[in-house]
Amino acid sequence: MIIDYHLHLRDGKGEIAHTADAVLPFVETAASRGVDEIGLTEHVYYFAQTREVWETPYQLGRCRYDLDTYCDAVLEAKRQGFPVKLGLEVDYVGERQERLSELLKPYPWDFLLGSVHWLDGEAVDTEPGLWRSASVDEVWRRYMDALRQLATSGAVDVLAHPDLAKIFGRRPDPAALRELHLETADAIAAGDVCVEISTAGLRKPVREVYPDQAFLDACVGRGVAVTLASDAHEPRLVGEDFELALAAAREAGSEHIAVFDGRKRRLERLG
Repeated sequence: MIIDYHLHLRDGKGEIAHTADAVLPFVETAASRGVDEIGLTEHVYYFAQTREVWETPYQLGRCRYDLDTYCDAVLEAKRQGFPVKLGLEVDYVGERQERLSELLKPYPWDFLLGSVHWLDGEAVDTEPGLWRSASVDEVWRRYMDALRQLATSGAVDVLAHPDLAKIFGRRPDPAALRELHLETADAIAAGDVCVEISTAGLRKPVREVYPDQAFLDACVGRGVAVTLASDAHEPRLVGEDFELALAAAREAGSEHIAVFDGRKRRLERLG
């Protein structure tokens, strides 16, 4: 089985389109690329129901859509027989994580992605962002600490682009990076969450799949299950470059893929 569990529901122009009709082009692209099932995972900060959690102008400026409308669109696509799952990309928000989980609890999620994009209001994946005031080592240390907290929080089921801090190609020295990989892989295994193998990094300055092979090897070696992801913000990108994601999974020794229903995980044969 092949899945794409990181998609943002947009129309062909990249505009927000939280409707059941907008799901069809994603399904069609998936079918053309041999992807059996897709998961829609809009950014959580787009929804007015979560407004109390957000602080940055970027987040607050986008926090104007209705979460019920989004959920209804994906659920209607399900009712129409499309192979889709209802998900959400949930940001790390530190001490506000429990409150965010409370706000999301009433909804019938199939799975929740966890992402670290901001640390103390500064972006990790946008320049200058956090890079303006922190060294490479400090950015990575803080990023991985937040990722470990998210992994063990119970708030999410899958970690999205789990080494996003490499987005601009900046890394600590190899020994320090290895230590971060191993320490974080331990936490991910302890938290019983999955990691996604994402081809989105190939479209970023780093030009690599997320995560690094060594990091993925460490996770899989500890029994961590994987999902596949394109992080597509338009239908044409569904399943893009998945031959590289599949190769990374197999090199790490993963023979199965994690599939979710109602936040319950099962494993299916990969490929």
